[in-house]
Amino acid sequence: MKFLITGGAGFIGGNFCHYMIEKYPYDSFVCLDALTYAGNMETLQDILDKPNFKFVKGNICDKQLVEELFEKENFDIVINFAAESHVDRSIENPKIFLESNIIGVQTLMDDCKKFGIKRYHQVSTDEVYGDLPLDRPDLFFTEETPIHTSSPYSASKASADLLVMAYHRTFKLPVTISRCSNNYGPYQFPEKLIPLIIKKAQNDEKLPVYGKGENVRDWLHVLDHCSAIDLIVRKGKDGEIYNVGGHNERTNIDVVKTILKVLNKPESLITFVTDRPGHDMRYAIDPAKIEKELGWKPIYTFDTGIVETIKWNVDNKQWLKHVESGEYLNWMQRYNTK
Repeated sequence: MKFLITGGAGFIGGNFCHYMIEKYPYDSFVCLDALTYAGNMETLQDILDKPNFKFVKGNICDKQLVEELFEKENFDIVINFAAESHVDRSIENPKIFLESNIIGVQTLMDDCKKFGIKRYHQVSTDEVYGDLPLDRPDLFFTEETPIHTSSPYSASKASADLLVMAYHRTFKLPVTISRCSNNYGPYQFPEKLIPLIIKKAQNDEKLPVYGKGENVRDWLHVLDHCSAIDLIVRKGKDGEIYNVGGHNERTNIDVVKTILKVLNKPESLITFVTDRPGHDMRYAIDPAKIEKELGWKPIYTFDTGIVETIKWNVDNKQWLKHVESGEYLNWMQRYNTK
């Protein structure tokens, strides 16, 4: 089969490219990425020369480019990771989130419909459900939980999900959607909580924690997420939504303290900062549907996954250094002149 993986130079998409190429050497994969600030070609460096992998620079909102790519490559499966995804950035500039996360999805699905794609998969987020109260640990997000967004980012992702389901119902487009909890693991852009805290703790810098650090997230290792998407694409039922969670709820302050403990750094580095507007208190996914219907189970516990993730960040300082300096943005130019 031939796959189009959009947003494949990002954190989750990049890990997915590595995962799929290693697992399926006889399938072929085309990665389409606009290489905005979170797209990093150094993430894909080890697989660029694989015979079953091709990279194309481009934006999913570029209708002509996307249509020409579909016509040329004759894809079987399209998996869309491409999205603006940082909540704080969405509060500062909502417009780019609406363009990438909604219009880009519409562009992809129009061509999926035109060229008879066997499956379009939308990678979504549990943030479309809003949040849960801290005093109700018995409550979880299920696939039937009503959408209740809190930020321009989550609103744009929820809009895309609704559009995907509309294309399924109106045009009979074969689609699936996955909604995941917070991911962590290798190649994560260091604006996110875990890599940010690891980096700052190593440098003995103050660690900014929103509010009192009481916000709860269910942490999902990115490779567990990759295995879930692979399973959904191959065995999931058309028109269905699948929640993917790691069974690893932690408060933000507990996550920070765990990282400090592993790195043998003092908790005195922690500094509490003013909470951001509309900050969701608790996310907690019930992944019973994907576990029961497709037989998926996460491999990583948070305790094992966080140690491995810290080690990766410690061992890959050059990758992180290039991100922090902006050097990674020049990678394509350097690669093309080799």
